[in-house]
Amino acid sequence: MSTSSARPTSAREIAALLSDAPLDEARTLIERYFEDPRKQVARAVESARRRVQREEAERSRVLGMYEAMRQLGGGGVVLGVDEVGRGALAGPLTVAAVALPDEPVIWGINDSKQLTPARREALAVRVADVALAIGIAHVEPAAIDAVGMACALRQAMARAIADSGVDPDAVLIDGNPVHVHPRETCVVKGDGRVACIAAASVVAKVTRDALMVALEEEYPGYHLAESKGYGSAEHIAAIRARGCSPVHRVSFCGNFLETPSLF
Repeated sequence: MSTSSARPTSAREIAALLSDAPLDEARTLIERYFEDPRKQVARAVESARRRVQREEAERSRVLGMYEAMRQLGGGGVVLGVDEVGRGALAGPLTVAAVALPDEPVIWGINDSKQLTPARREALAVRVADVALAIGIAHVEPAAIDAVGMACALRQAMARAIADSGVDPDAVLIDGNPVHVHPRETCVVKGDGRVACIAAASVVAKVTRDALMVALEEEYPGYHLAESKGYGSAEHIAAIRARGCSPVHRVSFCGNFLETPSLF
C-alpha cells in the first residue's frame, strides 16, 4: 500500500480530517473514530458530530421551505413575492417576485433579515443564476406620499409580478392579503417559511440596498447608505437639521421636520 492511500494515524491528522470533511464523509469518519481513546481525537469527533447536526438541521430547514412552496403553490410556475422598505423614511418601496425551480436547491436561502449582508449578496447571485423568473418594481417616495403605503404596495406588487414575464399558476405573498392577483395566497412570515418568498426577500433587499448606497452619493449627509433610509438616530438628526431631500417620504417625516427643505 502506498503512503498516499494509507489512513491517517496520528491524532492531529485525524482531527484535521474530521474538521475538513464534507457532510457525508464526516458521518463515516465519526463512526470510524468514535471509540478512539485519544483525547484530541475524541474532541474532534464531538466537534464534527455537532457540525453534522447543525448542517443536517439546516438542510432540513431549507428542504422544508421548498416543500412548503409546492404544498402552497401546487404544480406549475409559483411566484414568491416580498417587499422591502415599507417603513423607511427615504428611498423607494421595492418589491421582488421570484419563481424557483424545484432543483437545484439554493442552500442557505432564508428571510433576508436573518442573513448577513455578505450572505445576502451571495444568495442573490445564486437566485439570479437558477431562478425561472425574476421581476422587480419600485414605487418612489413622491408616489408613496401621493397614494399612501397600502396603495403603493399593491402597485409595486402588481408591477413586480408583471415584470417577471410569466403567467404564474400561483402567487405566494409574504404577509396579509393584498388582493393583487387572482391566484394569490398570502403567508404570514412567509419569507422565513417558503423558498420562493425567501428568494424574493433577498432579491428585493439587495436591490434596494444598492439603490440606497447610490443615493448617499447623490444626497450626502443623510446617512442613507448606512441606514438604508430607515429611521436611525443619525438619519433623523440629519432630517431635523437639513429638512427632506427629494428622496424622502415627506408624509413619513413630519415629526422630524423643524426646518424647511434645503432642496
